[in-house]
Amino acid sequence: QVQLVESGGRLVQVGGSLRLSCAASGRILSRYAVGWFRQSPGKEREFVGALSWPGQIPVYADAVKGRFTISRDSAKNTVYLQMNSLKPEDTATYYCAAGGNIAALGEYWGQGTQVTVSS
Repeated sequence: QVQLVESGGRLVQVGGSLRLSCAASGRILSRYAVGWFRQSPGKEREFVGALSWPGQIPVYADAVKGRFTISRDSAKNTVYLQMNSLKPEDTATYYCAAGGNIAALGEYWGQGTQVTVSS
């Protein structure tokens, strides 16, 4: 079992930056594929980005490519989502996910953290 806890979400202005954290317990997160998803009211949950395992290859949704970066700190068993040049359409609840590989993302979910981008 992997327990995931997100943090770092808050209100930020357009063009600002924010870093979300996803702390894991129960298993070594570096041995899992990890990713971020987001969901806005009335919309389905959408893929944001992920790091594969093995290989640590990053993949991103077109909507965030070049603005968002996923990284992990194995010593802290934590995954991060660095978000730059934020837009109002980035407003959503952001969820951390983990799985045996990218196709299995969603095997484990965090509870979500709210990001609001204000103009």
